[in-house]
Amino acid sequence: MESASSPLDYLPIVLMFMVAAGFVVTTMVASHLLGPKRNTKIKLDSFECGIETKGNARVPFAVKYFLVAILFVLFDVEVIFMYPWAVNFKELGMLGVIEMFSFIALLLIGFYYMLAKKALKWED
Repeated sequence: MESASSPLDYLPIVLMFMVAAGFVVTTMVASHLLGPKRNTKIKLDSFECGIETKGNARVPFAVKYFLVAILFVLFDVEVIFMYPWAVNFKELGMLGVIEMFSFIALLLIGFYYMLAKKALKWED
């Protein structure tokens, strides 16, 4: 029978977080107070690999960039789900094979839908 945990059991974790937060705050304050303060126009200017800046850096990106990034993450995470299945392939038996084939079928349906909608086509 397990005993109920008390708030005192969490004291080491709370102390660790307090020490970590204190270290971060102390380091940031010390570097701010002790560090050099030479704010010249050249130092405050943005640096882009030695190339002179042109225009505003806050121009809107095309939605295609974000769509491709989201699709990459989506399919990448779905592939991650296949690893535990491959590790436990023998223990899962035929039911595991059927479930994985249905998972891959849904993945392919989504992939073909994405191709049909031309989500990866860069030209407008």
